[in-house]
Amino acid sequence: MRNWLLPEYIEDVLPAEAARIEMLRRRLLDLFRVHGYEYVIPPMLEYLESLITGVGRDLDLATFKVVDQLSGRLMGVRADTTPQAARIDAHILNRQGVTRLCYAGSVLRTSPDGLAHTREPLQVGAELFGHAGVESDAEIQCLMIKSLQAVGVKALHIDFSNVGIFGSLVKQSKLSDALEEALYAALQSKDQAAVKALTADLDAGTREALCSLTTLNGGMEVLARAEASLPAHDEIRQALNDLRYAGEKLLDLGVDVCFDLSELRGYHYHSGIVFAAYAQGYSGPLALGGRYDEVGLAFGRARPATGFSLDLRGVVTALPPAPAQKAIFAPDSDEAALLQKIASLRAEGQVVIQELPGGAQYRAELGCDRRLEKQGAEWQVIPAPELKN
Repeated sequence: MRNWLLPEYIEDVLPAEAARIEMLRRRLLDLFRVHGYEYVIPPMLEYLESLITGVGRDLDLATFKVVDQLSGRLMGVRADTTPQAARIDAHILNRQGVTRLCYAGSVLRTSPDGLAHTREPLQVGAELFGHAGVESDAEIQCLMIKSLQAVGVKALHIDFSNVGIFGSLVKQSKLSDALEEALYAALQSKDQAAVKALTADLDAGTREALCSLTTLNGGMEVLARAEASLPAHDEIRQALNDLRYAGEKLLDLGVDVCFDLSELRGYHYHSGIVFAAYAQGYSGPLALGGRYDEVGLAFGRARPATGFSLDLRGVVTALPPAPAQKAIFAPDSDEAALLQKIASLRAEGQVVIQELPGGAQYRAELGCDRRLEKQGAEWQVIPAPELKN
């Protein structure tokens, strides 16, 4: 076996693309910062029960597991940073009011996933803890849209749902766990025939409500249709009002807003609004998010929470190829004026590469399109087409 080969779906990111990803990562963290989100860097490795508790319960199969040689306990390599942010909020910061956290780092998954079809996404996200109202959902959704626009994604399409609607129907009808799981799977696959078959023995009102979820998708008008076709439970009315509030907030940001009330992504841990962002040129969602109240209970303190995350490596896949940043070539010399000029250019953010002894024949590999040349008593930057490769 060639020992320079990487595992399947694990890739190097080469200089031009790495530079762009890092630039965008910094841009997003700066955006989060000015919105009041504090940056945290959780560890790559934790005890397994911490990573797959609460919001992480669906991550068990996606998590690489290892045995800690110090304690003998089972540990996991994080597959998602959200559970770690929830742990930090609930158990370490221990604030009583609203906490806003953000993060940006690699996660590792057992199977390839996402737009980049990789096992090592670069996950960037923001989480808001301590506020149960729809206003915090809208804040997170607006921040997600601003983030994607800052990266360079245009003409965004945002899909909304609210898992509380299905949850309310299940609770009011006292469905068995087995039937609940079967209906959940049928709704996720938009299988209206399966939903009808599964609800055949239920009362007419519940059957019609569950079947209608498969057809309640479209623009803002869907919410009026939902109010007419779904039971007038307080939880359902509140869920529809929350969706309307959030959708209207996003219209001001110039995005296309749609609703799909049979979308139950993350049903086992989400507790309210869930959402996903799409755009032309991408084969799947660019960012995912939703409300996940009470998951902090697994860490000793229940807290309402909402957030979103995106895979930055995946988002840049449909952007134009990243151009390599051209540098300024400086000759091999210790002249004080030259060194001062190099330092001045670098302080301005210019890339200056000073040649090392014996490197003349490889100058074209340096990626320079300008050079420093002494003109009179001063060193000046001039075009250098002869250095382009």
